Amino acid sequence: MRAPSDGSAPITGGGNATIPFVSPRRRLLLGLLVSAQLVVMLDTSIVNVALPSIQTDLGTGPVGLTWVVNAYVLAFGGLLLLSGRAADLFGRRRMFIGGLGVFTAGTLVAALSSDVWLLVTARVVQGAGAAALSPAAMSLLVLTFPGRARARAMSVWGAASAVGGATGVVAGGVLAGSLGWRANFLVTVPITLAAAALAWRVLPSGVTGPRRPRFDGLGAAMLVLATVALVHGVLGAAQGGWTALPVLASLVAAVGSSAGFLMIERRATEPIVPLGLFRSRVLTIGVAAAFLGGAARASTFVLTALYLQQALDMAPTRAGLAMVPTSLIGFAVSLAALPRLLHAFGPQRMMVAGLAVLAGGHLWLAYAPSSSSYLVAVLPGLALVAVGVALSFTPTTMVITGAVPETHTGLAAGLAGSMSQIGAAVGTATFISLGTSASGAAAQTLSRTGFSIAFTAAAAVALATALLGVALVRPRGLTAVSSRPAEHTGLPRGR
Repeated sequence: MRAPSDGSAPITGGGNATIPFVSPRRRLLLGLLVSAQLVVMLDTSIVNVALPSIQTDLGTGPVGLTWVVNAYVLAFGGLLLLSGRAADLFGRRRMFIGGLGVFTAGTLVAALSSDVWLLVTARVVQGAGAAALSPAAMSLLVLTFPGRARARAMSVWGAASAVGGATGVVAGGVLAGSLGWRANFLVTVPITLAAAALAWRVLPSGVTGPRRPRFDGLGAAMLVLATVALVHGVLGAAQGGWTALPVLASLVAAVGSSAGFLMIERRATEPIVPLGLFRSRVLTIGVAAAFLGGAARASTFVLTALYLQQALDMAPTRAGLAMVPTSLIGFAVSLAALPRLLHAFGPQRMMVAGLAVLAGGHLWLAYAPSSSSYLVAVLPGLALVAVGVALSFTPTTMVITGAVPETHTGLAAGLAGSMSQIGAAVGTATFISLGTSASGAAAQTLSRTGFSIAFTAAAAVALATALLGVALVRPRGLTAVSSRPAEHTGLPRGR
């Protein structure tokens, strides 16, 4: 049997399929990179469960409590794209270890906070560390695992996201109830310290970009302002509506700073985001799919959590348990099925198929008889959603990272992450607004009709994104469209 081009020896699987076998060192490296994603996702959910305990202990009101969540989201979403490009310019190992250090420092300050606004500041630091860590880890994974090994590695990455979110909900409740909310922060410290120590020995060293890169400081400032203003505006819209003055001011600032960023990038010698990359049809469609797909995927879990408690009158604990099958199914599909499906059909086809299945889950939740039991009205829809998320999330990232030169993989990882984050915020705010409007002007919660409208809108976005992705799918037998661009130009080949 011929050895694959990435240097890994294949082992025979079922039928005629072969599965790349990576060396022990690569397995260790994969575990290290995946642990970073696990910590990022774990921290996103483990803190939410502890919010009532934080409110009681620190004596804060709803505004302070909201900022405990939003501060992390703003810093993480606002800095992802910039951090991804910085990883390309200044070294991916350097950004990975630096991100771990910043994240750990923020975590320790959060655990020791005696005031809610000190906790909010610590959450900003945590978000900044996570923003440096995540794209650096993704770009290292993409470059270290080529060929079929990449599909399996990316599937493990997607599974870690599912495990991190589910573990955070379960572990967060146990820790907050038994040891107090500070333990919800401290639990990740041993993981990040061990990862930082291991990274020095395992990760490849050296800067992949220019020896003395010129950092576009003005462009970076405009980019951060644009993304933070947009995320802030959308988060505000989810609470006060799209016509609230602070929301409108944030959206205007986002539009203005985005226009300024584009003007600066066109003239910059070494831009943060080389606009010529978007001559690639694959990259442009992939980024749009990340944004719209993020809206359809992330909003589902928020809507479902509300649906179980507000429409089906489930207690919070029971509603949390009702969501567990989603994480288990997503984990199983990511590890067991996705690598083989990616090898057989490619990331473009799997992205389209996953979004179509996701839309089916939305429609089931929207129109299943509410008088039926959980096993009929809810669980099949959750299963479809879990499969759809698993089959579309990782392939979308692969489409984006496969459409840029290797010198820009950090930027591509940042693009994929930031577009998904912003899309999730926009989608959640939009669909809840639609559901609230359908429930009546005086409604404090969504009615069954409101939930049906919200889930239907999410299904429409998922289907529209799938149709957009069809443009990337070529008939079988033709060359795939995900070929990596030429390195020496720094720009994609014309498509």
